[in-house]
Amino acid sequence: MRRLYWTLLLLLGCGDSTVNMAGNYSIALTSGDNGCNFQGWTVGAMTSGIPLSVTQSGQSVSAVVGGAAGLYVNGALGSNTFTGTASGTTLVASIHGTRSYTQGACTYTITAIATGSLAGDYLSGNIDYTTNTNASPQCGSIQGCHSRQQFNGTRPPTR
Repeated sequence: MRRLYWTLLLLLGCGDSTVNMAGNYSIALTSGDNGCNFQGWTVGAMTSGIPLSVTQSGQSVSAVVGGAAGLYVNGALGSNTFTGTASGTTLVASIHGTRSYTQGACTYTITAIATGSLAGDYLSGNIDYTTNTNASPQCGSIQGCHSRQQFNGTRPPTR
């Protein structure tokens, strides 16, 4: 988490010009490590054709996951809208989940942090999922865990 903090500070402090990331993307997603042991997660599973609508105002970015994937994300996290910042060709956006889960006396929510970069009309990056627990001993291995996905996709040409 400390590395993410410093990355955000570096990105926000850079004086370079921010590109326009707005657009309607078609995203492919590949599931990686499942350190949080989320049910239904299959390492290497791929999904494509996920609609992602990105809007931007200055450095503020909002990315709405659409279609069936958006319904799934909304159900799992309580929102399907990532919010964050863009700097240069890099974006960092997150969903701080509001849906609560329990595991014995452990209660937790899930935070998803997407970090990506734009090259022309091609967006690629990673999503890191982690848990925010009540620190009960029954949280066990999900305390501070990380599950990851890679994404890439394109938007219609902007030129």
